[in-house]
Amino acid sequence: MLTRPSPFVSAIPESEQRWLETASALAEGMRATVAADDESGELPIEHLRAISASGLDVAFLPVEHGGEALSYAALAQVVRVFAAAHPAVAAVWLMHIGAAHALVTMSAPPAAAFFAERLRAGDRFSNALSEPAGGNHFLASQQDVSPVDGGWMLTGRKLFVSGAEVADHLLLNVRIDGGPGFFGVDRDDTLSLPPIDQTIGMRATRSRTVEFDGTILQRSRLCGPPPEGYANLITIGFSALSIGIAESAIDALVASANRRKDPAAERLADASWVRSETAMVWAELRAARLIAEQTAWLADRADPTAMAAATEGKMLTNEVAKKAAALALKVGGGGAYLARSPIQRIFRDAQAGALMAYSVPFSQDVVGGWVLAEPPAA
Repeated sequence: MLTRPSPFVSAIPESEQRWLETASALAEGMRATVAADDESGELPIEHLRAISASGLDVAFLPVEHGGEALSYAALAQVVRVFAAAHPAVAAVWLMHIGAAHALVTMSAPPAAAFFAERLRAGDRFSNALSEPAGGNHFLASQQDVSPVDGGWMLTGRKLFVSGAEVADHLLLNVRIDGGPGFFGVDRDDTLSLPPIDQTIGMRATRSRTVEFDGTILQRSRLCGPPPEGYANLITIGFSALSIGIAESAIDALVASANRRKDPAAERLADASWVRSETAMVWAELRAARLIAEQTAWLADRADPTAMAAATEGKMLTNEVAKKAAALALKVGGGGAYLARSPIQRIFRDAQAGALMAYSVPFSQDVVGGWVLAEPPAA
């Protein structure tokens, strides 16, 4: 795909460049199995283990917990590279590292040390934040819990837990006395997985419902407020997930448009309408990527506008991914609709980001409200 230099990528510290090279090498292996993993709908655990074995997971931990405190800018590039090769791996990994990093960052020192040690040992982490009544308000739980000795007890369900089958620990939220509470929870026999209701896109995330039946939420595992300037890795990295998918759509579009059925046939790449529509989508992708990268840049500077930028970026990148995939399908024609074409998978995967909280309609309402807010009185 045609590229342009990015000021944000060039600003990533030299000490972190080797991790971007590691991510690119890992992505090559992912690319080789993405079609088969989508068809089978099985979790690509070997790729996730390979990422862990490379040291990349631990590198994102704070220095005091044995990591290198890699930048948000590096995170965005790693997610983008993974998503271009294998969106399901990218999504599960982002949820995993985001949950682990949040638990290490916001837990009391003994719990933080425990979760950091378990990440170093190769344990898997997942987010369990969405719930039946939560919708887009997944950070404002509506699940009340009952106090018990040493903590609280949860009976209920969490939805869309990516990688749930292999999760050893969960970042979970509930409502305590009307307010939010976030916990680190170890997997035990009070957790169960109902039969999977398979998704259409990103099938290999194995996103599942988790049922809790009398699960004890230990007071010692109750997270505190995030440190000043902290931004959750998932929120910052989410836009890069759609950027990677959009880039793979453009690559598939280019390959399709340049394919000749016979030596005398004209390329679709020479058709005016293909050039025109491709130009706009490519420019929109460039703009969306710059917003995603700027969001990470703001987070690295603990800028208070980083979270707002993340909402704007997710909203835009989700839609650009869908648009790029739709154009690839249009240019590919009937052949792109066949199961053997990568375009049909990319098209399905591109829909997922816009459905994930905060969904595009919800984000549009929020961002529109910011823009249209009545200016303060002089």
